[in-house]
Amino acid sequence: MTVKKVDVLLVGGGVMSATLATLLNELDPLMRMMMVERLPSIATESTDAWNNAGTGHAGYCELNYTPTDDAGNISINRALAINASFEVSLQLWASLVEKSALPAPAKFINKTPHLSFVWGEDNVEFLRKRHSLLQAHPLFKDMEFSDDMAQLTEWMPLMMQQRTNDEKVAATRVSYGSDVDFGSLTRELVKHLQQTPSFQLNVSTEVTGLKQLDNGHWLVNIKDLTTKKHQKIEAGFVFLGAGGGALKLLQKSGIPESQGYGGFPVSGQWLVCNNPEVIKQHNSKVYGKAAIGAPPMSVPHLDTRIINGKPALLFGPYAGFTTKFLKKGSYLDLFKSVKPSNLKSLLGAGRHNMDLTRYLIGEALQKHSSRVTTLREFYPLATDADWHLESAGKRVQIIKKCDEKGGKLEFGTEIVAAKDGSIAGLLGASPGASVSVQAMINVIERCFADKIKTEQWHSRIKALIPSYGESLIDDSQLLAQVRNRTLQVLNLR
Repeated sequence: MTVKKVDVLLVGGGVMSATLATLLNELDPLMRMMMVERLPSIATESTDAWNNAGTGHAGYCELNYTPTDDAGNISINRALAINASFEVSLQLWASLVEKSALPAPAKFINKTPHLSFVWGEDNVEFLRKRHSLLQAHPLFKDMEFSDDMAQLTEWMPLMMQQRTNDEKVAATRVSYGSDVDFGSLTRELVKHLQQTPSFQLNVSTEVTGLKQLDNGHWLVNIKDLTTKKHQKIEAGFVFLGAGGGALKLLQKSGIPESQGYGGFPVSGQWLVCNNPEVIKQHNSKVYGKAAIGAPPMSVPHLDTRIINGKPALLFGPYAGFTTKFLKKGSYLDLFKSVKPSNLKSLLGAGRHNMDLTRYLIGEALQKHSSRVTTLREFYPLATDADWHLESAGKRVQIIKKCDEKGGKLEFGTEIVAAKDGSIAGLLGASPGASVSVQAMINVIERCFADKIKTEQWHSRIKALIPSYGESLIDDSQLLAQVRNRTLQVLNLR
């Protein structure tokens, strides 16, 4: 069997692989790249618009990014980091629009105000304090706070119907929040890559094995699921961007850095509005506080979406328990992921998260009327008949070693890379796609460390992302320049 040689093999046809391939192609157009996707088309798992929140996660509305400690102190550090990372994504997308590598922004990103909404005296005070802390930083200087019923009605008319003046409610708002169709974005990125002779896309193709060669490259066995033919690929670098499938492939690689990692899968569902008249009355993403014991991906929100160019209104997500790592995966995924190297981590995390498991099972067993009752906390006049249930994507939360507990469950994204930089994989969930550009820059810095330091690569990435190598958290003047450009180019003002 002949062996095909490539510089980079990308496993998985989602937003992460597409972003990494785009960056590498811009840095070195001659780099030979192959992307393989198990399904017949790309961007159909977690990247698909119906399988994620579509929120341009910037910390504007997500209350779980500003946790409170036992003393009532609010930490804003994670919100600052996520906001700065999303600004990096916006910079790349704006540059690609200017280069005509991406189409008109409305094809994949649309201005949608981001609001946080709470009720109850304690929660209102929390939101007021959170706003005060965030708004003092240049990243959040445009955030507004209000507990005035008239102002709130103007911001979110659908949600304020039948509320009385004696109710304690409040909201914060950033007008230039965004809704992102990550499925459309990914398809456009790959469409542009396919115009490059050095890029090849293989769909309906599965990785069946991989091992490292003496020269440091990887020999990867792939199988065409349509023709059943096998092929061997020798790759100088392998990126595992296969969502819930990345853990299994990391384990197959045998790299020491993958030891101890496990996965805890969580499923999601949306209530989708059937009534066009209701959809017209809401034009924002409104996030509330998560229920006690709920994972971050279950923070309730009522969202305006633009999916494949059409407006939609979703509420949720409702979490559920699953043993699948992918929407189109196997119910054996969780069990097959258990290895001697991660058994201690899994048992430790499981022992300390029984409440979460019970919560997820309870969520999965809810009736439609119960879900709509939860929706009425956001939209008081919601009726059962106006909404139907749709399945969302699967998220595999990270389980890793912990000396204190044996293993701990983490909600976030994490890059696992070999010491020699020859292979890397991305694990985890939120904020995921929104910070894909920063995440893939981190991969390049770790796995192409020598090249990114060259004048050629550095100048090229700086042209794409003007803030590269500098801090948007610390440099308010640079932030103002960057944000002014991206909001204008992407029509988010």
